[in-house]
Amino acid sequence: MDSLNQNEQRELQTRMEKKQMKEFMNMYSNLVQQCFDNCVNGFESKSLTSREEGCVMRCVDKHMKASQRLGDRFQEQNAAMAQSGGMPGR
Repeated sequence: MDSLNQNEQRELQTRMEKKQMKEFMNMYSNLVQQCFDNCVNGFESKSLTSREEGCVMRCVDKHMKASQRLGDRFQEQNAAMAQSGGMPGR
């Protein structure tokens, strides 16, 4: 990024932020859809049953923990790659 001028750096930063927001919204949308599909069984009431609510809470918790674990593993891999001086297989 050092070879970019200040305007180019700002543009790159803006694009990266937009891409991250888009990825987050996609992940959130997929989480909502999956938990809804797995947990909501009917529309007899405008509110969730206690069973559906419990299912949704477990579903969200499971996905959040999995996402955190995945993020941790990526950080570990990045740290290991940085210590070894680059990409695997070099």
